[in-house]
Amino acid sequence: MRKQFIKNIKGLVQVGEDLPNILRGQQMQQLPILEDAYLALEDNTVVDYGLMSDWPGITDWRDVEVIDATNCFVLPAFIDSHTHTVFAASREEEFVDRILGLTYEEIAAKGGGILNSARKLNDMSQEALFEAACSRIEKMIAAGTGALEIKSGYGLSVEGELKMLRVIAQLKAHFPIEIKATFLGAHALPQAYKENRVGYIDLLVNDILPQIAQENLADYIDVFCERNYFTCEEMSQILEAGAKYGLKPKVHVNQFSVLGGVPAAIQKEAISVDHLEELDQNDLDALAVSSTIATLLPGCSHFLSIPYGSARKLIDANAIVALASDFNPGSSPSYHLMHIMSLACIKMKMTPQEAINALTINAAAALELSESHGKIAFGRQSPLILTKAVPSLAYLAYAYTEDHIQRIFI
Repeated sequence: MRKQFIKNIKGLVQVGEDLPNILRGQQMQQLPILEDAYLALEDNTVVDYGLMSDWPGITDWRDVEVIDATNCFVLPAFIDSHTHTVFAASREEEFVDRILGLTYEEIAAKGGGILNSARKLNDMSQEALFEAACSRIEKMIAAGTGALEIKSGYGLSVEGELKMLRVIAQLKAHFPIEIKATFLGAHALPQAYKENRVGYIDLLVNDILPQIAQENLADYIDVFCERNYFTCEEMSQILEAGAKYGLKPKVHVNQFSVLGGVPAAIQKEAISVDHLEELDQNDLDALAVSSTIATLLPGCSHFLSIPYGSARKLIDANAIVALASDFNPGSSPSYHLMHIMSLACIKMKMTPQEAINALTINAAAALELSESHGKIAFGRQSPLILTKAVPSLAYLAYAYTEDHIQRIFI
């Protein structure tokens, strides 16, 4: 048995036995912190914690690793509830196109974007995709990610989508962190179906979904509900088909326009609605009374120079807000959740407390991991971050180019 004792912790964050599974609206400002604390782990399970002044002492120090956390914080590792981590190649040529003035949608119209990634992925072997994704996930863990979701959506064919989901299944088995799989066949219309929308949706519903169910390859189903991609009606049709196989919705909506996708997704009992760079009052009203989580992706806004999600409006409306990286090769090529936290504070005016809650408790809920992740409590094995010495918790977001992580416990 591996025993670890972390002493003199400046702040033990998100700790307690009765913390809620979601935080909405003004509750997101509440962040439990135990100052000058200790934490005892056995095989990464929390067996004791408290104030150093109340520490009862250890009678048997044999085989105990003692870690001095003076001036350091311990907090739950972040949960990344929206990523596209399995992909074939980077797309820096499109990055240059945007510098030269083309928009994301203009690049997509000329065969770039998602279709570019699909072409590259379909030419790459499952083994090579797995190895590339492993390298990325190792870096994600080192940067503080303790659980993540990975979407398909760069296959856009029976063979390509199944290949991606099989890679994600391999990754689940390979890594010690929790990984959830999302089927995003409705990411874009492939070139072969450009004039046959009905035919492609039929392929998704009648050819790919049954095979996914047979091999148990996905936890969730997603649709890119957006102009030039899939309509609200098409989204509802695809989500209903997924529900027949037990796949719960987690959907892309409102990245560039408001089409009514948020209320439509909530009606389909979506776990989360993600992006939300554009919002109207109907969206805010629907999220205010819903258990659906509003997941904001500031890394995408930063990279594409599009509006940031209205975190303040959502929080003021009493919505449940999470943050995620949207890590992908085209619109958000960064997996670093500390940087996402900084962007949320700097560009969306979230407080550090709100941002940490959005990356822990609420992000865990967005992957249905509330019973295991995002909190520190007796008997839990939630992955943990030990920071380097920092003057305050807000410094993690303030000093956005520094590497704040000393160690990850998984």
